[in-house]
Amino acid sequence: MADRLFSTLAPRLNPSVPGCPKQTIIEYIRDAAIRVCERTLAWRYEQPKFFLLPGVHEYAYYKPATADVHAVFGVLVNDKPLVQRTLEQALQAHPEWADLYSGEDPSVVWSLTPAGAFNTFEYNAALFNENSPYVLPASIVAKAGTPDTICQVSPDKYIVLPLPNGDERYSVRMFYALKPKRTATGMDSVAFDELEDVILHGALQHLLVLPNVPWMDRELATYHGRQYVFHLSERRARANMGNVRGSMAARMQPF
Repeated sequence: MADRLFSTLAPRLNPSVPGCPKQTIIEYIRDAAIRVCERTLAWRYEQPKFFLLPGVHEYAYYKPATADVHAVFGVLVNDKPLVQRTLEQALQAHPEWADLYSGEDPSVVWSLTPAGAFNTFEYNAALFNENSPYVLPASIVAKAGTPDTICQVSPDKYIVLPLPNGDERYSVRMFYALKPKRTATGMDSVAFDELEDVILHGALQHLLVLPNVPWMDRELATYHGRQYVFHLSERRARANMGNVRGSMAARMQPF
C-alpha cells in the first residue's frame, strides 16, 4: 500500500488557522485521522494468509508498521470462521486456557528432529541443501486441539484457543480495520483520500478552540464540528455499505 503524508493536507487548513505552525497542523491532522478511522472503520485491511504453528496460541498482527489494529471483522481458519469472543467469554468457554508448547521447555520443540550437517567432517552437497524433516514431539501438543476461538489480550496481539494441534495445517485469513499510530507521519493513500474531508473538519474544530492563539474562532469551530459529524456519519455508512448497490422492488401487501 502506498502511503500519503499528513502534511499534504496542511495547505487546505492553513487559510482557516493563519499563523499556526505547520507541525501543529500536522499533529492535529494525525489525531483527527485516528479518531475518524476509529469511528468509521473505513481503513480496512486483509492480512496476508499464514499458518498457525502447532503448540503456539499467541500471535502478533501482521500489519503496516505505522498502523494499529482497531477492530477485527473476521477470522477464517481453513475457510471456517473462528468465534470472536471477549476475554471474559473466552475464559468461560476455555477455562483451561493455553500454555506455549503445552508448558514444555522450548528446547523440546526440536528434540526429535535430526541435527543439521554443520560441523560434520565429511562434505556432502546433499546434506547442506536438504533439511531434515521436522518431527513434532507429542508432548508440546498434548493439551492441543482444533482452534475455534479468537480473543484479544493486548492491543497488538491475539490468542487462538484451544492450543493448535499438529493433526493438520491451519491456514488463517484475517480482516480488520486499521488506524494510524500516534507516531505515524501518514496513512494508506486510498483510505486518506476517502476520508480527507472528515479529517479536515475534525482537525479544524480542535485547532480553532486552542486558547491564547491568534487564530482562535469558536464560531468557526462550531461550523467545522457540525460538518465533521455530518461527513463522519456519511463515511461510516458508506464504509458499511461499500460501493455495491442492490436492486430495490416494491410489492403491494394483500388486504
